[in-house]
Amino acid sequence: MDILHLVDRLEELFNESRPIPLTHNVIVDEDRFLDIIDQMRISIPEEVKKAQQVFSQKDRILAQAQEEANRTLALAREKADQLVEKEGLVLKAQKHADQIIEQARMEAENIKVGADQYALDSLLNLNMELEHIMTQIRNGIQILEEKQISPSTPEKL
Repeated sequence: MDILHLVDRLEELFNESRPIPLTHNVIVDEDRFLDIIDQMRISIPEEVKKAQQVFSQKDRILAQAQEEANRTLALAREKADQLVEKEGLVLKAQKHADQIIEQARMEAENIKVGADQYALDSLLNLNMELEHIMTQIRNGIQILEEKQISPSTPEKL
């Protein structure tokens, strides 16, 4: 289950809760509250797994980029050798090979930078979501602790 959906359900439960007059406290349906917390405990590790998958994909993409760069370099060298052997245009072949090699390096670097940025963005988004969730959990805990600490006195109207 999506963690943001659970946070929305927790917020909805809070909004549906009855306020306690003259305080900032509310009465929350304990069973529904604990059910959502249990679902969050299950969902958060799934979100972490998703982040790890994104991170591992970054390594796979980098490996593919390196393989592609190596293949491109090998093709460039092979093509350069053929040009030298067949046509004797050493300078032209070397220049062309250097361009292909440089292009392959630039493409590999661009892929690496893009993969790094994608992984960083994904991890930053996950971090923001987790911080938001943790803030809401801490607020809920604080409210519940304050309810336990404050004396249970009947309220006068």
